[in-house]
Amino acid sequence: MKNKLLSILVILITSNHLIGQTTPFHIHIEPMTINGLGGLQAFAYGQHDGKWLIVGGRLDGLHRRQPWAAFDVAGNNNQIIVVDPVAKQTWNAPLSSLSTDLQEQLSATNMEFHQNGDYLYVIGGYGYNAATTEKKTFDKLTAIHVPNVIHAIINSTPFTSEIRQITDSEFAVTGGHLSKINNTYYLVGGNQFDGDYNPIGNPTYTQVYTNTIRKFNMDDDGTNLTITHLPSITDAANLHRRDLNVVHQILPSGEEGITAFSGVFQPTVNLPFLTAVTIDSINHAVDNNFLQYYNHYHCAVLPLYSVSNNAMHTVFFGGIAQYYDNNGTLVQDNEVPFVKTIARVTRDQNGVLAEYKLPIEMPNYLGAGSEFIPIQSLSKYPNEVFKLDDFSQDSTLVGYIFGGISSTQKNIFFINTGSESSASDQIFKVYVLTDSTLEIDNLNEQSIGTLNLEVFPNPNRGDFIVHFNLVEQTEVKFSLYTLDGKKLEEKVLTDLKVGKNTFERKFRSITKGGIFLLTIETATETVTRKIVIQ
Repeated sequence: MKNKLLSILVILITSNHLIGQTTPFHIHIEPMTINGLGGLQAFAYGQHDGKWLIVGGRLDGLHRRQPWAAFDVAGNNNQIIVVDPVAKQTWNAPLSSLSTDLQEQLSATNMEFHQNGDYLYVIGGYGYNAATTEKKTFDKLTAIHVPNVIHAIINSTPFTSEIRQITDSEFAVTGGHLSKINNTYYLVGGNQFDGDYNPIGNPTYTQVYTNTIRKFNMDDDGTNLTITHLPSITDAANLHRRDLNVVHQILPSGEEGITAFSGVFQPTVNLPFLTAVTIDSINHAVDNNFLQYYNHYHCAVLPLYSVSNNAMHTVFFGGIAQYYDNNGTLVQDNEVPFVKTIARVTRDQNGVLAEYKLPIEMPNYLGAGSEFIPIQSLSKYPNEVFKLDDFSQDSTLVGYIFGGISSTQKNIFFINTGSESSASDQIFKVYVLTDSTLEIDNLNEQSIGTLNLEVFPNPNRGDFIVHFNLVEQTEVKFSLYTLDGKKLEEKVLTDLKVGKNTFERKFRSITKGGIFLLTIETATETVTRKIVIQ
């Protein structure tokens, strides 16, 4: 469900744009494979005693554009899969012994899920509904007893009594996230998508974003599931998100929280959000002083907290993003391509977020719809955030990345025939290293900058619209240079307002078919962008 805008903007990184910082840890990934384990993306998982239980997801890669081909039934995962990553064994059982309602939801894609104790709770998801002969978002919550179902599948015994399901219209959500703060569940973002997908808005479907954090308590006595809905939080401007990452956090206060990172699409343009929303047990707040440039779609994510430094670290592995790094140059690509980037967002003791690009990458255009599956025996907080200070070894295996979409190139949406990408069967061991002699991570200064410069369209024929933000009243100087540093034009703007400003300009002194540098400068900040004149 991915719309595109055609535009590429290359952002030049000035001499101080990427600054090496003290790196709190390093990441190493090591590929491994398990014979008999097929590729999968956008699935749900639980685990017990080192074994994984996997339900739902897609067997294919990026969805196609044609309504008859997108999310077809042939790509459904109709098995419950058990994986032992240590013994490198896998088992599976078909869903056919379950009721039709259970079969349909548990073969869906983009379900929201959370494991609490022995139970994996699965909400919503998008898939085929036999009763209507159409695809829909399911209004179901399903509880799976993970240890018992794993045991049954390994031993080829029945498991139907270990899976229960209820119906609730509030759970008709796909592409959101199910998280938990203390004893309350949070269903964050997502949308209700019913019908056949198409990328140009033809009337083959209906789509309603929730724009909401739906809160509820759940009482599960092993037989009955009782839901108590709590007042929701609605924010159409900032929660209009799906296919996002929502990650458990330890906040600077020491309390549990969650942060919604990026996601799609902004209400006024089909591009990812760059902002993050932090949610605690009381409310939500947009981190307006931070922009996330990397890893915009759902991907494998690793959360770690250092109590000694009061620092919360969130590591993102690959996926899809509007921006990526190209040999020290930050590239803005509004086709929102597949990327290899591994990046870290750190929240310091003052609650300030900053983004760092790690010196390693995914080996391919890989990661969208993948999951990070943590080692259960390691020291963690009750909300599954790792206790970084407890890692006493130079190298600690913290978990595994499994699945996701593997693409043959960055941008395949408009050429996608179904063969350009696939569901990955690759597993990566993920290690946290504490050796301080390794390469440092690089701070993306734009993630904490204030100008938030955007130039549209790019490429263009000499007519530019420039959006920029001011935190105080100041004059702003725009300069246009050739690539060899010759200044072509200069314009100083005064009487600007605090907040978002727009500057429109047709540059007369430039040659069509060239590449130029546009610089915006204030008393405290300078940003340079590369612009292309067709």
